[in-house]
Amino acid sequence: MDQALILEKPEQYTRLLQKSNEIGFTMPSDIYIGTLLKSLIASKPKGNFLELGTGIGLSLSWMIEGMDAESSITSIDNDSELVKSVSEFFGNDKRVNLICDDAAEFLQRYDGPNFDLVFADAWPGKYACLDEVLDLINKGGFYIIDDMSSQPNWPEGHDENVRNLISTLEIRDDITITKMDWSTGVIIAVKIA
Repeated sequence: MDQALILEKPEQYTRLLQKSNEIGFTMPSDIYIGTLLKSLIASKPKGNFLELGTGIGLSLSWMIEGMDAESSITSIDNDSELVKSVSEFFGNDKRVNLICDDAAEFLQRYDGPNFDLVFADAWPGKYACLDEVLDLINKGGFYIIDDMSSQPNWPEGHDENVRNLISTLEIRDDITITKMDWSTGVIIAVKIA
């Protein structure tokens, strides 16, 4: 099996990569996490999804690709220039709600319907506000995080943050987790209570 042979990429993917290079965005999501997100989202028809950390929109493009016509996704980033750039690609899709906000503040005041999948690719929802984000996931819903394997751009001491997060997730009784030494290091959690 050649996992690098990915035949069906989202329509906007190549242009988003070009935009990422053009503006010097240094934290693009790995293509493999994108394919995983697409597959998991496809398992939730009429789903309600949340992405914390829109970035340049690469993972968002995969998530949208997995959604059906009756699904919706909210994607949050605190960088107004990135949100503006991503809205040029997805602003006309009525299923997509792009929000420029602090994700921690969003999570603390959110009072809408729970989510079927949350991809936490920002500090809030991963290293902060973990309880808040897990409380917003439906039973049977997914909590996905990546970058759990050592990355060259990690600041000094960040490996301890990762170890602490993994330990916290391992002992929770409201989720079941799978740790994958794949892509950039992925944890898939499913809400069970």
